[in-house]
Amino acid sequence: MPEAKRKIINDPVYGFITINHPLIFSIIAHPYYQRLRRIQQMAMAQLVYPGAVHTRLHHSLGAYHLMGNAVAELRSKNVAISAEEEVAVKAAILLHDIGHGPFSHALEQVVVQGVHHEQLSLQIMHEMNRDLNGELSLAIAIFTNQYPKQFLHQLISGQLDVDRMDYLSRDSFFCGVSEGVIGYDRILKMLVVHDGQLMVEEKGIYSVEKFLVARRQMYWQVYLHKTVLAAEKMLVKILERVRAIYQPNDAALETQSALDFFLGHYRGEMDRRILDLFCSLDDHDIMHAVKRWSSHPDKILSLLCRRFLNRELYKSRIQAEPFDKEFLKAKEQEAANRFGIDLADIHYLCFTGLASNTLYQTVDERINILFRDGVVKDISQVDYALIHQNLSSPVKKNYICLLV
Repeated sequence: MPEAKRKIINDPVYGFITINHPLIFSIIAHPYYQRLRRIQQMAMAQLVYPGAVHTRLHHSLGAYHLMGNAVAELRSKNVAISAEEEVAVKAAILLHDIGHGPFSHALEQVVVQGVHHEQLSLQIMHEMNRDLNGELSLAIAIFTNQYPKQFLHQLISGQLDVDRMDYLSRDSFFCGVSEGVIGYDRILKMLVVHDGQLMVEEKGIYSVEKFLVARRQMYWQVYLHKTVLAAEKMLVKILERVRAIYQPNDAALETQSALDFFLGHYRGEMDRRILDLFCSLDDHDIMHAVKRWSSHPDKILSLLCRRFLNRELYKSRIQAEPFDKEFLKAKEQEAANRFGIDLADIHYLCFTGLASNTLYQTVDERINILFRDGVVKDISQVDYALIHQNLSSPVKKNYICLLV
């Protein structure tokens, strides 16, 4: 364990971020954590917003900073948070995205099939806990909501957690859009703990409303932008094609990275050896593979890879109603004729899907508002027109991707 010291990191969103505890230094120095430098936060969004090249490491440090502010604010309101709990909740938020693979959500369950990044995050935390002689035990208990002070978990994972506060602020900053600008500092000032639960003071309602609306706008403006969607789907289709034609002796498919194992040999188990292989993967491995496969003899794979590298992406369209089946069949035939592809494989060049965004899910997550008279209401029950009418209605949109 390194000796006690203090460092400051200059962050473009918040200014100076302070690191001043040996355990936090140990986490940041761990190879599993350093890998986050090589994974972009927003996957393919940089193809639309060129400034969106910040990494998972940027985001985790930002969330760590906001967590420190939240703890300080709650303590000022006489909420009991011990020094050990403070370090643990900061460690937990620092590691909350440690299980993300290359290109984050774009390739979720594609590189490692059937495994969600939160499962991997927890498994990686347990391995790091062994490496750090059990010092992450309290952080893991908070992360998994197994600790009595539930509000600490709610700061990490909830409708109004510091994770979301950071990514909305950071993503809008790096994209250069104003849609995601939220009053995170005011929301933090309005946080309160009542009956062991994290809540927001009544006077913070409008800031929470703005936060929720900003989140919806960022989804449609940025995260589910039709060109971002097309690029991410193209990357998914490339990996699907590799799996479909994979042969252990095909030297042209080999990448000389851990990607070879996950595309051809992974069988669903995740021990320390396989976890190490996963944690050796990053965005650079995927891009190297795509460059290598762009000259592969398989016509579909090489076509998709060349188009991806040159940003000649699928043409995409998003609309409220499903696409007409006859329209889709005509587009499939058009693509098959243009590229000389059999109709059995046309789903690599033309396909439809459903994109959805729910602003606020009331089933398992709540934003509780604490009124001055002690009454607690979920924000969806507060009598404000915008919140009441639009808060929990899911927005689903149909998309089509077509190679032209």
